Amino acid sequence: MQSFDSDGVRIAYIDVPPQGGSGDPILLIHGFASNHAVNWVNTLWVRTLAQAGYRVIALDNRGHGESEKLYDPALYSSEAMAGDAVRLLDHLGIARADVMGYSMGGRITAHLALDHRDRLRSALIGGLGMHLVEGRGLPAGIAEALEAPAGTPAPNPTAAAFRTFAEQTRSDLRALAACMRGSRQTLSRGEIAQIELPVLVTVGTLDTVAGSGPQLAALMPNARALEIPGRDHSTAVGAREHREGVLAFLAARP
Repeated sequence: MQSFDSDGVRIAYIDVPPQGGSGDPILLIHGFASNHAVNWVNTLWVRTLAQAGYRVIALDNRGHGESEKLYDPALYSSEAMAGDAVRLLDHLGIARADVMGYSMGGRITAHLALDHRDRLRSALIGGLGMHLVEGRGLPAGIAEALEAPAGTPAPNPTAAAFRTFAEQTRSDLRALAACMRGSRQTLSRGEIAQIELPVLVTVGTLDTVAGSGPQLAALMPNARALEIPGRDHSTAVGAREHREGVLAFLAARP
């Protein structure tokens, strides 16, 4: 991986050239406790998009993967992580890109679409629906489960699942706990309505974390929803229907 300095924070990323096509850049932003490889390489997204002719850029968010680990929750706001994405585009000399995020990455993408709309051609918000506005979805106790000594019972099954996933991805658990505490900013209905870019909202029909994708899409003037049948929060990201829907959306957007 390569890395760059994002306002004093080292951010790691990959930059994969297109296999033919226009070479339009697309930036991929992964979810909480994941990294670029788990979210986008292992699920065949990078290969699929490069084969379709896109230049594929994917970063490890601060506190994740090979990027710098920080332990102050205030350093993990959605605005701060959106700033990393913008500075990566600056670092690569990219004026505008399609941006696709999943789960926490979808939240970051929404903040980019609102605050840095001139840098986006389109926004693809995956694994996040109305809970971007309503602020529900994940139960309490995840940060505490991440910080607890090994073998400590988690307060609920979701917290236990995140602890297991973080250990499988060999993540820095203390950094992730800080991220969980600092990164869950919502947007109001009025703010969502200001996002006028082409937007695709993708949520699995069995996803109990994201909230309704169609309801979120209905708040934006240029958005549509794609529901991934029979998939939950962890399995919708890599679904074939998801990749096919995104490729169709990208081919049709201005």
